[in-house]
Amino acid sequence: MAVIERLTEEFSRLPGIGSKTALRLVHHLMKGQKEDVRRLAVSLVDLAENIRECRQCGNFAESELCDICTNPRRDASLLCVVEEAYEVGSIERTGQYRGLFHVLGGCLSPLDGIGPDELNVAELLRRIVDAEGGIHEVIVATNASVEGEATAVFLEQEIRGRGPRVTRLARGIPVGSDLEYVDGTTIAQALAGRREM
Repeated sequence: MAVIERLTEEFSRLPGIGSKTALRLVHHLMKGQKEDVRRLAVSLVDLAENIRECRQCGNFAESELCDICTNPRRDASLLCVVEEAYEVGSIERTGQYRGLFHVLGGCLSPLDGIGPDELNVAELLRRIVDAEGGIHEVIVATNASVEGEATAVFLEQEIRGRGPRVTRLARGIPVGSDLEYVDGTTIAQALAGRREM
């Protein structure tokens, strides 16, 4: 049973997976086809050996540069800054953004010892200054947490004097929600960010 315990422990190290869910995943794999388990194992090894950080933006990549950075149809004058690489996919799935990305690798959190030097801030500022065609707008797409807001304010101060326009993702009421269930801060942000119909 050591194999089951080891795999359960490994699954429970994943974000959002507790020990009960991890054990359910292990049992699901044991009840399934051996070929399915082998395919999963091969995919995990492939991930470990072939996925790295894009040297330009910090996104997930199979080579030195990610598919977004090497795409000549992307708008190189527009740069969207996100906290983590998986957030690039969230924005890409909308089909509405055609610029480039920059992954910070987290957000400012002084209590956790994470300052600007622990993030990819210096690389971001270097990209802004060195951009051949010039970056005209930087969209700060950090989370709406206290740390995300602090990071956004810090980035705005650092970027503002370097030329590009600095914008922030809009905040407000999610589509399909009822005002009755929306918190006061979200309603206040929606009111402040209201626009002409």
